[in-house]
Amino acid sequence: MGLISRMTTFVKVKLSRLLDRAEDPRETLDYAYERQLELLQQVRRGIVDVTTSRRRLELQRAKLQESLDRMTEQARQALSAGREDLARLALERKAIAQQQIADLDRQIQTLEQEQAKLEQAEMRLRAKVEAFRTRKEVIKAQYSAAEAQVKINEAVTGISEEMADVGLALERAEQKTEQLQARASAIDELLTSGALEDLTGTRQDVVERELARISVSSSVEAELAALRQQLGQGESPKSLPEGGQP
Repeated sequence: MGLISRMTTFVKVKLSRLLDRAEDPRETLDYAYERQLELLQQVRRGIVDVTTSRRRLELQRAKLQESLDRMTEQARQALSAGREDLARLALERKAIAQQQIADLDRQIQTLEQEQAKLEQAEMRLRAKVEAFRTRKEVIKAQYSAAEAQVKINEAVTGISEEMADVGLALERAEQKTEQLQARASAIDELLTSGALEDLTGTRQDVVERELARISVSSSVEAELAALRQQLGQGESPKSLPEGGQP
């Protein structure tokens, strides 16, 4: 269990580091700003909806108010004509309309209060969104500047991954160059000593080397004879044939 726990912790740490590298705070800030704009737009749509409902109720109230005056006149005319029943009916309708107007007044007042709350909320939210936008742009500019500075410093000090790769490539190139130089030097040495025949050369090269060797040997013998004469030793005795017979 201890090993599994340590491995789980290690995986979480590595994953967190990868996510931290992948996350761009500028994108996060832009996304948060867009979400706030969406919320502000929803509040504004709410204000429009509440205002529309209030205006609809106000129109209904206005129509009912017009009908009150008409019903009052109808009741007067019916009573003048001796039709108390019609006058009573007109007044009953008038009372119902008045009750409806009272209900509409309460609904209109409620909508007015809701509209006022939404307008205040919209003002506060708009101010916060604007402040967030300003702060967001400042942070984004600071992050971009810091990111550029880090890249410059890494490039200068050679600790960035890109510079590390470049340094490794240079090291490999130097190693391969040294290996090739050593190989070339070894081949030259073998060719010079004659241990390795140059297959690209001609037969004339072999003859020339042999003639040069003979020439060097003759020069050595001539110089050796001259030294003997100077020392009064004369010619060196010839080597006897095998068996000691002249």
